[in-house]
Amino acid sequence: MKKIALVFSTFFLLWLQASGQTFEVRVEPIDWVSSIGLQSFAWAQQDGYWLLVGGRLDGLHRRQPFASFDIAGHNKQLMVLQLASGKIWTAPLTELPATMQDQLSATNMAFITKGEYLYIAGGYGYSTTEKNHTTYPNLLALQVKKLIEAIKTGSTLMPHIRQVSDPKFAVTGGALKKIDNQFYLVGGQRFIGRYNPHGPDHGPGFVQEYTNAIRRFTIEDNSEKILVTHLTETIDTANLHRRDFNVVPQIMPDGKQGLTAFSGVFRSDADLPYLSSVNITGKGHYVQPGFEQFYNHYHCANIPLYSAKANEMHTLFFGGIAQYYDSAGVTMKDDNVPFVRTIARVSRDAGGLMKEYKLTNEMPALLGAGAEFIPLENLPLFANGVIKMDELPIGPTLIGYIFGGIQSTAPNVFWSNTGKQSSANATLYKIFITKP
Repeated sequence: MKKIALVFSTFFLLWLQASGQTFEVRVEPIDWVSSIGLQSFAWAQQDGYWLLVGGRLDGLHRRQPFASFDIAGHNKQLMVLQLASGKIWTAPLTELPATMQDQLSATNMAFITKGEYLYIAGGYGYSTTEKNHTTYPNLLALQVKKLIEAIKTGSTLMPHIRQVSDPKFAVTGGALKKIDNQFYLVGGQRFIGRYNPHGPDHGPGFVQEYTNAIRRFTIEDNSEKILVTHLTETIDTANLHRRDFNVVPQIMPDGKQGLTAFSGVFRSDADLPYLSSVNITGKGHYVQPGFEQFYNHYHCANIPLYSAKANEMHTLFFGGIAQYYDSAGVTMKDDNVPFVRTIARVSRDAGGLMKEYKLTNEMPALLGAGAEFIPLENLPLFANGVIKMDELPIGPTLIGYIFGGIQSTAPNVFWSNTGKQSSANATLYKIFITKP
């Protein structure tokens, strides 16, 4: 167990002007005196404790196949963090079967919490059984409360983790979400082998297959057996050929649950991000008409808020990687798709019209890619996790924290990356919403 000292830093204010209402967002960094940086991980929470699973302990992957996604950067332990006390507990994965150890140390897994379980699909990493990097064709079920207690007390982990194999879960860089009672595995890819920027036929070579899909399924779980029933799979090679993106729960203008897949990479005609967004509902999916997203193209911390009174949906995005950024009030384009400091929101009005707004202030550094927003447990939320904005009190309200992600020393470090130009961010950020 480790003790963390929390040192409060200066904060900065971000002002959002929504149609018909104004609210303030405050981002307050807290310096952690601990080397627990993590990026592209899965998480769940219970009674003030965070369960942190997988991800990487280093920064941006290197370009050389022998160094890219190396084993040293794998997070080969489960972590529990308690903010109130500043304590961390860790447990190595070594007691678990090899297939569980491998997947639990993967990066870019798709995950979601339902009831007492954290479900994790796929992820990419080194397989000790296959002796190769791979995308795992498994679904994991972690019993959150009991697993947290086992990690804290040093008890055995095995009774609280189950795994089922299914090739449809061989996805990395996708998103696992729910609409009502159905699960949606959106986008992503199946990647086998070591990454090589020169393509699959250079060096050791690799296999890369985008799913181009929305895979719908249900889960029946009696704490002993996991029964997955696959429903329809929708293929759309033109619009769903994307990964490493923000898929965010939404309340649609008709008041029903939905999802929006924002941006993502890479377009089939160019190594550039999509500017379009795809709305997903229980009836199907469609590209948002007349909308382009210029900021926050890769996965980053995001926050959905909905006002039922105004029938307005707001989604906030914090930093990450993007093709466009602001320089002295001028929108700049960089096809190398750099790390950015941009904080932006996308708002959808009662008529379904979406617009993007760059906030005046920015993140304190080039960071945010692979980070997560973890809300307070007592927030007023819709069933799909969207914050009920109308129920937030007047004045400032702490709504949660941003943790992890990649922090870079420069916008474009890929081709000069020796492993020292970026790192997994170890700073925690408080997020406040202030309603007037």
